[in-house]
Amino acid sequence: MNQKPLGAQISHMLKDRGVEVIFGIPGVHNIEMYRGIEDAGITHILARHEQGAGFMADGYARASGKPGVAYVITGPGLCNIMTPMGQAYSDSVSMLVLSSCLDETAARRGQLHQMLDQQGAAACVCDWSETAHTADAAYGLVDRAFGEFQTQRGRPKHIQVPIKALGLQADPAPKAPRKISMGMRNSAGFPAAVKAICTAKRMLVIAGGGAVGATDALRKFVRHTGAASFVTYAGRGVFSPEDPLHFGAFLARPEVEAIISTADLVVVVGSELAEVDLWRNHLGNQAALLRIDLDPEVLADEHRADILILSDADAAIRSILQDMDGQGKPAGWTNGEVQNARQRFHADTDAARPGIAPICAALAAGLPKDVMYYSDMTQFSYVAKEVWDMPQPGHWHHPFGFGTLGYALPAAIGGAVARPNLPTMAIAGDYGFQYTLPELGVAVELGLSVPILLWDNAKLKEIEDSMVRAQIAPNAVTARNPDFLALAQAYGAKACAPASLDALVNDVNAAFSAGVPTVIRVTPQIITK
Repeated sequence: MNQKPLGAQISHMLKDRGVEVIFGIPGVHNIEMYRGIEDAGITHILARHEQGAGFMADGYARASGKPGVAYVITGPGLCNIMTPMGQAYSDSVSMLVLSSCLDETAARRGQLHQMLDQQGAAACVCDWSETAHTADAAYGLVDRAFGEFQTQRGRPKHIQVPIKALGLQADPAPKAPRKISMGMRNSAGFPAAVKAICTAKRMLVIAGGGAVGATDALRKFVRHTGAASFVTYAGRGVFSPEDPLHFGAFLARPEVEAIISTADLVVVVGSELAEVDLWRNHLGNQAALLRIDLDPEVLADEHRADILILSDADAAIRSILQDMDGQGKPAGWTNGEVQNARQRFHADTDAARPGIAPICAALAAGLPKDVMYYSDMTQFSYVAKEVWDMPQPGHWHHPFGFGTLGYALPAAIGGAVARPNLPTMAIAGDYGFQYTLPELGVAVELGLSVPILLWDNAKLKEIEDSMVRAQIAPNAVTARNPDFLALAQAYGAKACAPASLDALVNDVNAAFSAGVPTVIRVTPQIITK
């Protein structure tokens, strides 16, 4: 009596594992996956494109702290979501993509949605991609994914189930396994770490996105040890912007390498120190480097750390504080040198892309402190991620690693779904916005009060600037834009074009309660008005 088609049982299993929302698009190959969604009590959000569904799942995961889940069809559906999967992989986001697949491909050709190797294609952009030929295999893979979401670095996973298997009667999934608690993995580096920290006189701490869960402990740690601090772009908000010894998110500024070289111990917590964090090959440290990370691959990278701790960041920092036995020490840095450096970094950023920093300052001062931002690959965001200090961590999300266009709008939709009645904002450029513009219809359908700041400089300005620096005559950087305001209204959204910074702040604040999304077109000329 408890048997149901496997596709329905999978939805019930996901509900039992805490899934409340699924993003996706149904098709003839995966309709059995849709049989049990409503019966299980899960909300399904219909995207306009699988790329949008993937970014929504990504945004939902980043906002909620729970895995984002997406349903897609065989072949093109999976291919379309592979870009969001690649983005989730590079940004350590927990995402589960479930797709249908053909029952047999070796002896038949010309089938609908057929690929040479669907499982292998997905494996190129995610942690793992597996095929479940039976109900037991499907249940085991789902629980494997959720177990790894709890205990390992966030990564997307892909499970595909043959069409025939999705429709076969199956017993219910087993009960959910017990939650796995995080904590220490390897404490071998602790004695050396505590000794180095206690003897350092000019310590520098760098926190990345993997340190977001350790914010309270890290703020206590830098106060206790007198350390100065930096954050990566993904780590903004881990340290208080008001801390006089906090350098901010300026790690990529050329001068920073020399500053780091003056530290007598550098502690890096939850960061790959990747190219997109530093934009140079070497961090700059001349003294010992201590790395704390959940990912053993990070600890073995080219930065060649002297002291390694494989651990959850919060558990590690709290253990170090405990082992220090309450012994604090004065700072080896001065407020003046840190604040003067911040001013120079800010000026350098503003000079590189003039006019954007004042807009960021106006918005940062005039918007609610609990706004969650989703930004796209656009010059506005490149400036903002350095100069816009965040009062709390995990509230600015950007396609840092993979660097895809079209992220902001659908990801903000996922974030707004995860945080009902809390402010969410999207920031996109005029070109990238058009990659996923149809998802505006989803935001209207859901009644999401999401302001969409559309930075419209009428071209691919970052590419044009790069061509000029390389002494290449700029070409293929200008496209004819639509009337964005009329287009937004055609979808049922609101639209405006503020003529001053004060009007911009007012329009964004009004959009948080508009009942539908609001496209707010902003041009570089606004700073002159």
